[in-house]
Order: sequence, then structure tokens, then C-alpha cells
Amino acid sequence: MMNIIERASGLAASMVTALAIGTALPAAAQQVKLPQTLTMTAYDTGTSGFNISVAVGKMLKEKYGTDVRVLPAGNDVARLAPLKGNRAQVSAMGIGIYFAQEGVLEFATKEWGPQALQLLIASNDCNGLAMAVAKDTGVKEMKDLKGKKIAIVVGSPALTQNALALLAFGGLTAADVKLVEFASNAAMFKGMLNNEADAAATSTINPLAREVETSPRGLVWPATPHSDDAGWARLRKFGPYFAKHKATCGAAGLSPTSPVELPAYPYPLYMGYSTLSADLAHSLTKAMIDGYDAYKDGAPGAAGLALKAQNLKWAVPFHPGAAKAYKEAGVWTDAEEAHNKALLDRQKVLADAWAAFSKADQPADKEAFRKAWMAARKNALEAAKMNVVFE
Repeated sequence: MMNIIERASGLAASMVTALAIGTALPAAAQQVKLPQTLTMTAYDTGTSGFNISVAVGKMLKEKYGTDVRVLPAGNDVARLAPLKGNRAQVSAMGIGIYFAQEGVLEFATKEWGPQALQLLIASNDCNGLAMAVAKDTGVKEMKDLKGKKIAIVVGSPALTQNALALLAFGGLTAADVKLVEFASNAAMFKGMLNNEADAAATSTINPLAREVETSPRGLVWPATPHSDDAGWARLRKFGPYFAKHKATCGAAGLSPTSPVELPAYPYPLYMGYSTLSADLAHSLTKAMIDGYDAYKDGAPGAAGLALKAQNLKWAVPFHPGAAKAYKEAGVWTDAEEAHNKALLDRQKVLADAWAAFSKADQPADKEAFRKAWMAARKNALEAAKMNVVFE
């Protein structure tokens, strides 16, 4: 895994978003205090998360004089490592933020465990989070993926768990397909182009999906019909963070007049650790709220960062500094505060469980360690009368 993390860090210098500073900053800059340089991580170069971050960085430079460095990284571990090591302040994460908070999957290791991650702002746009399938496979429904090659990214629990959830909608498990591992999001789609994989879980607005669409293979998005209650129950067993959604933008002809019923969750999710200063969390969130018009058309999916699109009662708590910005914007009520407190209480239960587990004798074997931690995690959550989700 270290080779991926090192590669991401090594690319940092080449991915600096260099933008010109105006001779005079607007009055809004007087209300926001941002550092001269801000470093954030995102998905690979060319992905929607990376492109949105560059658009936001352009706004921050022009409006507030802040240089934004965007470090591309191929998986969730690589995206979080610079934040954990204090080499970056913010990340444009995917659903890996939820897995990291819970200390599960790739984060159920001695090096990680549950992470105290907190949201700033997230994109809820017209796109869906679904299974991109090569059209030449003949797949029309999720159940048709049986026997197909499904791409996953090593060290990216988000993509793997999403793929399993989507397969579950069609009544399939990992045993019904062939899981093919790739080193990054970009490599995964190159694998589809080269017939090494037939399908991959992704956002409908991922530019890499359009490459498959325009290739000889073509692209389709098998639907997850809202009326299929049994299918949705199976999907949510693996992905409780998914919501029913009509995707109206993206590759393969998605539009307001040609929507497809697909799952969705916020992406990208701008976040930091609980240790991120309240002033920085507040200023960055406020800057992204106030500067929305300057970047909303800068990349597909950026429009979903609108204040009115925010889901302030999601599965991961908001940073107190961000909550302050939402209060100032008039959209944070007692209901949001109560919901956020419950999520923070959950993070404390997980943190306490991890601390107690870390003090005890632990198995040296990686898989044995994971099983022991998951058992301790389950016991702690059940004792607190909280949903375990991951058994």
C-alpha cells in the first residue's frame, strides 16, 4: 500500500493549482480567514472529485488569495494518509469517509481503526452512484452481471463496498462474479477499455466513464428501480448510506428527459479531522457557500455544493466550525444540532472501544486482528444501543 501513498505524495508538487492573485481582494475576504496555502487530497486526476476541487481552488485563489494544492490519490487510504500525517488539511472524499469513521474494511487495521472525521460541505447533484457496465456485455439489469468481471480498487473500501451493494440489488454476491483488482480509479477504467473488466462502481459524471461510453465497448447504467423493495433492502444491507435517486446527468445519455433510477450519496465530501481548527473549518465552509456562483459551473457535479442541496442530517457529523457557517446561513436548526450530536456520540463510542481494544493483547495475524476488533466494535455499539451496520 505504501507505494500508492508515496506515488500520491510524489505527484503533489506537479498538481499545484497555480492561479493569479488579483491586486485587490473582494470584501468577502474580510469575513473569511484562510491560510496562504491550503492542501487537499482528492481522487485521481481527471475524476469529478479532482476536477471539482480544482474549480473550488480557482475560486479560493481569485476571491481570497489562497493557493490550493490538490493531491490526487487512487484510494481512500492514500487520500486520508496526508491528513493523518498533517501534510494536508482537507480531503474531497467519497464514501470511504463513512468506512473510516466506522473503522471497518480497509480501516480495520492496527494502523487505522475508527477515525474522527467531520464534514464541511458535500455535493448532492444530478448524478447517481451506480454500476457502469460495458454495453457490449449485453447486461440490461443488475442480475445480468452474474459471471461478469467486476473492477475494484485495491485499498478502496468505498468502491468495493459499493460494488457489493449494487450486486446485492440484483441478488448477486462476490461469489457470483469475478472481482478484478486494479491499483487506482483510473486503472480500473483503463481495464474496462482493455476488456480486463466489464463493470465498475462509480459516479455517472466520472469523466473516465465517458471514455468507455465513446469506446467500441459502449456504456450502460443498469437501473435500481425504486419500486423493487426487496432489491433496495439487499442493497442497503451493504450500503446504508445510499438513497433512492433519479440520475439526470452523466455518461450514456443521462439527462432530465432521460433519467435512470439509481442509488446516490453525496460526492465529493469535503472533510477534515476533528482536530482541524474551528476557524479554518468555518472559513473554508463559509468561503465555499459564499463563493458558490464562482465555481458552480467549473466542473460537472460542482453545482451540487449549493447551500440548498446540503444534507445536514447524513451519516457523518459536521465539524463545529462548519456548523457555525450553516447557522450563519440560517439553515442549521435544533434538529440538525441534535442529529449531529448523536453522530458525535457514535464517534466517541467507537473511539473509546478502539482505545480499550488497543490496550489489550492483540492478535499478530492481520485477519485475526480484524475479527477481534470487529467483535469489540460490535459489543461497544450494542452496549450503547447503536446500530452495528457492519458485522
